[in-house]
Amino acid sequence: MEHGELSPFLKWAGGKRWLTRGYPELFPEKCNRYIEPFLGSGAVFFQLLPKNSILADKNKELIDTYKAIKDNQKLVQRYLAKHHKNHSKDYYYKIRSSATRSIYSRAARFIYLNRTCWNALYRVNLNGQFNVPIGSKTSVLLSSDNFESTAGALKRAKLMHSDFESIINKSREGDFLFVDPPYTVKHNLNGFVKYNEKIFSWDDQIRLRDSLVSASNRGAQILLTNADHESIREIYKNVFNLERLERKSVIAASSIHRIKTSELIFSNYL
Repeated sequence: MEHGELSPFLKWAGGKRWLTRGYPELFPEKCNRYIEPFLGSGAVFFQLLPKNSILADKNKELIDTYKAIKDNQKLVQRYLAKHHKNHSKDYYYKIRSSATRSIYSRAARFIYLNRTCWNALYRVNLNGQFNVPIGSKTSVLLSSDNFESTAGALKRAKLMHSDFESIINKSREGDFLFVDPPYTVKHNLNGFVKYNEKIFSWDDQIRLRDSLVSASNRGAQILLTNADHESIREIYKNVFNLERLERKSVIAASSIHRIKTSELIFSNYL
């Protein structure tokens, strides 16, 4: 796999840019195919730039955004430039409550809201409507944007809107699975985890463990990130090798309140 340092165009809670930059030795040098069932901002994909990959997520709006950039990044940029020109508090809430028809305008809306909402959080109400308030960031077009190269990287990928299990089931010997699920744990009252429970339940954690065991038995290489919590340690006990990594939390709104936090890394090859 190449190591090209292509910046993700989305900010995502729980993004793994810190992992690829700080711990490059965790990732295999070669693989037949790269598979990521919880894509998010795609930080690991954009760092490794694999030649053959399957990228998936249960968030259809997210996957459609990637598909739109892959297909016609210039049109997405044109819509995004319009948001940049018109951005204001009133405009933000107008766009947040609006619906657009084309996949390209929807992608630009998704990127615009991601860049200007509070803390780049993705959250929807019970009706599936994005409901995060406006944040302090005003930059819609970024100096790090390289949509042409992003589109080029995505042309080598198969993008799928799917539950994780069917994606993991596609893996076989020689594939590399990078798995970064929402950090839902058992008996945890943390607000972020409680929100994730609606998306990814404890039963899903067990289902994920079982599908990864099957993938490992088929010969796939696996790198899994998860919450540093006893309930997670317990379900992977004697299953995969474990490492505990520390990093600075980026969920807090103020940098003053961002403290060191830890995450667990499980693998069948390290």
